[in-house]
Amino acid sequence: MEALRPALRPALRSARPYRPLYPCLHTDALRRAAPPPATAASEPSDAMARVARKRRQADVMKQACEMRDVYAPAHQPKNTLARRFWKDVHVREANDGLQVLLDHRPVRMPNQQILTLPPTKQPLATAIALEWDLLTSAQQALHADNIPMTSLAARALDLAAADTDGRAHVRAAVVDYLMRVLSTDTLLCWAPETVRHDATQDGQTLRERQRDVAMQVTAYLSAHVWPGIVLQPTLDPSSILPVAQPTATQYAVRSWCEELPAFELAGLERAVLASKSLLVGARLVHEWGEAFAQARPAASASEPRFGVDEAAAAATLEVQWQTAQWGEVEDTHDVEREDLRRQLGSAIVLVGGVLL
Repeated sequence: MEALRPALRPALRSARPYRPLYPCLHTDALRRAAPPPATAASEPSDAMARVARKRRQADVMKQACEMRDVYAPAHQPKNTLARRFWKDVHVREANDGLQVLLDHRPVRMPNQQILTLPPTKQPLATAIALEWDLLTSAQQALHADNIPMTSLAARALDLAAADTDGRAHVRAAVVDYLMRVLSTDTLLCWAPETVRHDATQDGQTLRERQRDVAMQVTAYLSAHVWPGIVLQPTLDPSSILPVAQPTATQYAVRSWCEELPAFELAGLERAVLASKSLLVGARLVHEWGEAFAQARPAASASEPRFGVDEAAAAATLEVQWQTAQWGEVEDTHDVEREDLRRQLGSAIVLVGGVLL
């Protein structure tokens, strides 16, 4: 085999061409690709051409709308929701209560029943008439945000109808929600006792101010609403779970909520939804509710009535503390503050009344 190697070497060299171990370097000039000839469709349009095209499209759409209106059937009904079909709004005293009339048409609830308020709810009827008088089209009435007092009054009337019909689950659902809020009431959620770098405002820490405001509300409730109850803070530094209120306190609060009249219960629900505090809502309803006109104490200079400003301040105490220390975000904190005052004020108008 060794003797045949010299003879086979030339044949192997001729069968396999020689390839270098490194790539060859070329110095030829690169040929650029020749683009295809530009056509009219591929030419870029300038800004003026785009504006002209948009104008032509707008003219075509305008002509189409005009032709649709011209050739529309004469019997086709027009959209009455896009305009205001009433001229005057007023309150009428009917045999069974107060009604708000749009010219001669009474305002109705979502269930098509006529919105009829008790005779003592004159301020509420006036507020409903005012918000309907501010509408510019019937379509705006489809949004509950535009007619908040109408929606709130309809909620109270629905609760009253549920009580009359024996549908106890409707009231029970509202009371269960209120009791859930009590377990994490905003008024009873205080800052920790020891906080590193804790700042003071007017010589008080955040916890001290929260405690003072809560004591003022709970003292009134324990004296005039739920006598003898004990309310304790819901936050425990050693646990992430809220501290449950005593059983006697829960029973007293639940019993009071279950016995509220329909309008007071609806007002309490609105106040609690806005403030996230059952205690704030309960005092607000007791201070202004028509059902408690004979039970509540008379206001004095030393103890004025608990109104919208006091309720909003108690519900947003920590927010006020933080904005005073770090500043207020424009179009956020101020808007939320005014919306809270609006909702609390609507609850006062709902539960209030005029003694006949």
